[in-house]
Amino acid sequence: MRRLLLYFHTLRHLKFIQIRYQIRNRIRTKWRHIRGFSYILTFPAYGDPLDLFSFIPKFRSLTGKNQFTFLNQTADFTGWNDNRYGNLWTYNLNYMDYLLQPGISFGEGCKWINRFIDEIQSGKIGLTPYPIALRGINWIKFISVHHAEISGALKKKWDASLYAQYHILADNIEYHLLGNHLLEDAYSLLWGGLYFREEKWYRKSEKLLYQELNEQILADGAHFELSPMYHGILLDRLLDCINATKHNDRYAGQNALTAFMEKKASEMLGWLEAIIYRDGSIPLVNDAANGIAPSSAEIFSYARCLELNWGKKTMKESGYRKMETEQMEILIDAGQIGADYIPGHAHADTFNYEMRMNGCPFIIDTGISTYDKNNRRQYERGTSAHNTVAVNGEDSSRVWGGFRAGKRAKVSLLENTPSKIKARHNGFKGVIHERTFELSSRSLVIHDRLLPGQNTGVGFIILSPFVQTVSQTGNQIITDKAVISIRDITRIWLEDCEISNEYNKPVPAKKICYSFTGQAECRISV
Repeated sequence: MRRLLLYFHTLRHLKFIQIRYQIRNRIRTKWRHIRGFSYILTFPAYGDPLDLFSFIPKFRSLTGKNQFTFLNQTADFTGWNDNRYGNLWTYNLNYMDYLLQPGISFGEGCKWINRFIDEIQSGKIGLTPYPIALRGINWIKFISVHHAEISGALKKKWDASLYAQYHILADNIEYHLLGNHLLEDAYSLLWGGLYFREEKWYRKSEKLLYQELNEQILADGAHFELSPMYHGILLDRLLDCINATKHNDRYAGQNALTAFMEKKASEMLGWLEAIIYRDGSIPLVNDAANGIAPSSAEIFSYARCLELNWGKKTMKESGYRKMETEQMEILIDAGQIGADYIPGHAHADTFNYEMRMNGCPFIIDTGISTYDKNNRRQYERGTSAHNTVAVNGEDSSRVWGGFRAGKRAKVSLLENTPSKIKARHNGFKGVIHERTFELSSRSLVIHDRLLPGQNTGVGFIILSPFVQTVSQTGNQIITDKAVISIRDITRIWLEDCEISNEYNKPVPAKKICYSFTGQAECRISV
């Protein structure tokens, strides 16, 4: 019965189009297998290189003659389906971002494009829509930058393969997933439509971009999956699309689309400016890690080169809030867990917060180290991996299966001022959790109430590895950065834990745990 309820609360939030395409894709796959269907992998076509303003280069991932490093894991190339380090590593191999890494030679890029084409029949993962979408943009950028060096025969070979890959993408748009996957499909179809002058792809992209950017970008400028990392990735790609349409006028109505994308990019830039810390880094909340999205400085510089203007937004619909003093920066999550029908990158972290003290990380999120569906992934999405409260050992939202969520906490915001945030959520069975944040010049006070008052909770505070000294005296935790005093508790203790600012890079840290009945108060003093 418990399992059935989990499935019910997971599936009830899906959109009809997701269910329809999940069923359609399964039936179509089986039918095509029976018929022996396979896609044509080369089509005679001619691509017209794009005029482009300089874009953000990719991270260095081709780290040796035949060696790749993704997600801090290095391996020699053994094939396009190599999943020794999990599917995400393999996906990165097939995105081919390394074609745009600093210092790569034209010859080296040619080698890997030719190898992919020559071995495409075996490329099971590489011919799924998401890798095609990202790789398609990378190939078009590489060809456009180096078109003067490409021989006629080579260009013919590359265009024939790329055109066939875009046919596969257009036939497998990810309506079964929606969210960032569908937006990436739309971005790439725009590039394919411009490069091949294929109007049907351009018009499909145009329709999807109007639809999905209006759907996915909230009124305060945040991407609705509420991951600062994915926000940066999708914003960078949106700037690429503006770059492409602005400098390659090929279709009626293109200026209107460019203006629309510029408006959405300006909103996203404003939210990014609001959520970053003073040093320009992003909070690592929900699925977010360093070394994946471009830095905020790179994004802002790229946007200015594209002549975009924006102003710092006030965070509202995304649920995030900022509190600041001269010495403290505090990011608070007082919103819903994310888009109901695509919660794959959401965590059970309602009322979580991060704190910088004098510009240095002090209280931090656990972060993410893996997308593999294992115990570590489950822990990192769970409530006990965040700076909030668990009740009866339960998560505030029922995250499971790596990228799924069942019953979700619903948040009610009660007070919202620059120095006070008060909210409630109903994520625990039969229990309301109310949390209040109050900021003064030299302290942050967090007051937790569980209603009804006889319920017992456990609070968690994760200290940054930058905190060098930690000691306990009664109900006080004394560190080299601040003193944490917790009142009205039954027990307080320190645990060893691991945090991850990057994939597959766990770092030892300390976690403060405290149990209480009814209510507790935590004071963090400079």
